[in-house]
Formats: sequence, structure tokens, C-alpha cells
Amino acid sequence: MKQGEIWFIDTSSKANGHEYQKNRPMVVIESDRQLKITNVVSLMPFTSQINGHGDDILVRKSSINNLLYDSLIKVHHISTLDTQRFIRKTGILEDEYIVKIKEYLKRHFGI
Repeated sequence: MKQGEIWFIDTSSKANGHEYQKNRPMVVIESDRQLKITNVVSLMPFTSQINGHGDDILVRKSSINNLLYDSLIKVHHISTLDTQRFIRKTGILEDEYIVKIKEYLKRHFGI
């Protein structure tokens, strides 16, 4: 598992309130170094609903990311999930979008 990989994740178990309640693709945002030392992984979910928040990142479907639709990365919905929820790797997010995620995270955490 590496930063930027897109995985299909089981998010249906014990979801509450505004948490996503169905399985969906999510992108790994955690650093490769951290991924080697933990069993939980930080992710951001995708949605095919293209009416998002101003910070959300529009990703065009491609043969690299293997998304079924043009989708938004819901940057405000950062989740940390156990690797047991990972169903299968579906693609890799292109570098241009990784750069946008990193820029957003700096704003999000004020760093």
C-alpha cells in the first residue's frame, strides 16, 4: 500500500450521522513512511456527486485511476480506517491531484 493508491473500502460498518454509509473508493493520503508502522490508514473518499464544497478536488476518470465516473475527493471527510476494511486496490491517483491534496492538508491543519 502506498500514498496515492485508490482502494475500494468497506465504510458501511457502524457508520453514523454524516459518515459515508456505503462502500466506496478512497485515496490513501498517509505518507509511505507512516504506512510501514501502522495498521490504520488515513484516507479521503470519492463521490460521483459533483456538487461539492469549494475545497473538494475534481478528478477526471482515467485508465490510471480507474474511477468509473468523474468524481470529487471530499477533502473534509478525512478518515482513518483499519486495513481490514480494504477490499481491493482499484487504481492510482495522478500526481497533479496528490499535489492538490497536500496543499489542502496544509490549509486544513494550518501548517
